[in-house]
Amino acid sequence: MIKKIKLRTLLIGGVITLFFLLLIGRIFWLQVIDNDFWQEKALANWDREETLVASRGTIMDRDGDILAMDAPAYTVAVNPKVIQANDLEDEVVEGLHKVLNKKEDELRELITAKKEDGSYHVYREVRLEGWKIDEEKKNQVEKLMSELKQQLLSAGKVPDTGISIINEKKRFYPRNTLAAHVLGYTDRQGIAKDGFEYYFDDELKGVNGFAKYQSDKKGVKVPSADEVYQPPKNGNNFKLTIDDTIQYYIEDAMREAYEQYNPLSMTVIAADPNTMEILGMANMPTFDPNTFWNTPDMKNFYNHAVRSTYEPGSTFKIVTLASAIQENLFNPDATYMSGSIRAGGRTHWDVRREGWGGQISYLDGVKRSSNVAFVKLGYEMLGKERLKKYINDFGFSERTEIELPGEGLGRMNMERDIDISTVPYGYAVSVTPIQQIAAISAVANGGKLMKPQIVKQKEDPNTGVITNIKPKVERQVISPETARKTGEYLEQVVADQEIGSGRLAYIDGYRVAGKTGTAIKGDYSDRNKVVASFIGYAPVDDPKIAVLVIIDEPSEQIGGGAAAAPVFKKIVSQSLKYWGVPKTESPDDKENKKDKKDKPAAADVRTTPNLAGMKVSEVKTKLLAEGFPFETLGKGSTVKKQYPPAGSSMGAGQRIYLLTEDDAKMKIPDLKGESLRDAMEVLTLMKVRASVQGEGYVSEQKEATENGRRVVYLTLKSAEDTVKGVDSSSSGGEPDAAKSDETSSGKE
Repeated sequence: MIKKIKLRTLLIGGVITLFFLLLIGRIFWLQVIDNDFWQEKALANWDREETLVASRGTIMDRDGDILAMDAPAYTVAVNPKVIQANDLEDEVVEGLHKVLNKKEDELRELITAKKEDGSYHVYREVRLEGWKIDEEKKNQVEKLMSELKQQLLSAGKVPDTGISIINEKKRFYPRNTLAAHVLGYTDRQGIAKDGFEYYFDDELKGVNGFAKYQSDKKGVKVPSADEVYQPPKNGNNFKLTIDDTIQYYIEDAMREAYEQYNPLSMTVIAADPNTMEILGMANMPTFDPNTFWNTPDMKNFYNHAVRSTYEPGSTFKIVTLASAIQENLFNPDATYMSGSIRAGGRTHWDVRREGWGGQISYLDGVKRSSNVAFVKLGYEMLGKERLKKYINDFGFSERTEIELPGEGLGRMNMERDIDISTVPYGYAVSVTPIQQIAAISAVANGGKLMKPQIVKQKEDPNTGVITNIKPKVERQVISPETARKTGEYLEQVVADQEIGSGRLAYIDGYRVAGKTGTAIKGDYSDRNKVVASFIGYAPVDDPKIAVLVIIDEPSEQIGGGAAAAPVFKKIVSQSLKYWGVPKTESPDDKENKKDKKDKPAAADVRTTPNLAGMKVSEVKTKLLAEGFPFETLGKGSTVKKQYPPAGSSMGAGQRIYLLTEDDAKMKIPDLKGESLRDAMEVLTLMKVRASVQGEGYVSEQKEATENGRRVVYLTLKSAEDTVKGVDSSSSGGEPDAAKSDETSSGKE
């Protein structure tokens, strides 16, 4: 018996000993032999890496109004497992269908989705209708969730609806269709697809960062010496040369003509001819980059202003005219036989085949847009080589290199005489709209061909470094004297209300230069298919704006003088009024006012409307439509105060300032570059005291608090002194010189 007990004890002891030996061996194997493998396995479970998404750069207009930005977005997700457990399938399907407008059968398929093992999924995003929705729809989804929670609580169940909302970001275009072809868009994944967004994608999108850290089994971050953090590098912010007010005027005028003539497309470009800064660029039909997927036709995305080429027709005569004047070949009083001419192996006809009474002057030929006159000037007088040289000098044989994608390149057919003879009046040559606006600007600015500019300033938000983009002169094409004479002749095309082909572009009180164009498309067999256009600038003596209007195949048989010139007139007249550019009195105006003691007409006196309490969006629409220059201060949604007060008389160049926040808390805006009057109006509206030194325009500002009240110290310099770096207070700079300089830059 004792022997059996001893054997049993030895057996049990041996088994235990063997177990411990095996355990020790296994531990040795794991910790020593297989250490690297299991250490990597453990680190994989502990280590976490989180992507820190960079913010895409903001795109603004020249005054800082936002055109494109990153905005909060929300994605709706469902948990089929929870929804089925709480018996909410019908309620969730019905509710999300109403809010997101997603088909019920597609929602039901999501909510009943199962894994391979037959169990329900726990996460499904509601795409595409529930993907990156806006604040309004998010609130509606939250309301649905709240109602379902109450239903579950009433039934004594856990209040989990199986619906969740994930915070994200998306690209937002606050002005909707405004400048859509300039901006382009990004798709739902944030990938740039067109326009400025695409061209500057590398600079806009930035570089994502990351954070590496260790966590416990629940995923909670734990302190660790091995933590690695790489902050994101946000994309650059851009200020465009676009003025959103001018852009609004352009699109408003285009919309009216587009509805009237129902063309294939319309294109308008507006530029500052002195710098070739693009003030506005638009095409119709257009699209909303916020909802690009709803755009019915891919053609709506096409930026004709940069990409399309077309035969310009008579607007190209500006090049021929300027070239002939430069070569001293144009005599406005000399005469020729209108109607037709045989040249280059073919007969060229005027729009009136019988001509205008036989012999007419070359100046009348310019006014009437006579093809015969320009065949004689370009083919007979200038000749092939000189004509070709000027066409090249004006930039028509090269891309402008504007910073937008897909720029086209025109062509010239100047090998055969039959083609060369038609080039002077705009046939056998194709151009892009952006080339044309650069060419007319060269005439307006004294003969300099400028590179079209779309970027005014860019900022690196990571370093605060700001880079200003300066205008670039490509070359001197014609002399200033030639440019002046060309402008005066083009002015008569508009000013002559009897025979001027551009007379419908005439703007009372402003000197306007311009040229009409009506080009027959294709093989010229269908004279109803035309491209109607007008190009010009104003004021002639001090150009502020150049505009090109193109209407491709208007539904009516109508030319550029009748269809495009009125669009030009509306845009330019509103723009000059917006800038406060004073009108120039003609001799007739002075005669009419002789007995009125030079008092302004009642129609010229404008009073400020009452805007207090109105929504900012409504105010902006109202003031833009009525042509009032204005500035919005603060980030509020409602106008709290305005300056000048309601009912005040508005002087030329004066703005309405709108305060949208509490003046005591609102940040004082950057006033650098503003006139003293404008700066004082802003500070008066905010009830901030100002201390002023110098004359002219604000060059420096400093804020301080005295006796509990905010004070701003303003240092002023004239524009000339600012450039030279001279203190206005010591140099006695004239504010009028500064005013002239600021007005030419489009700020006043």
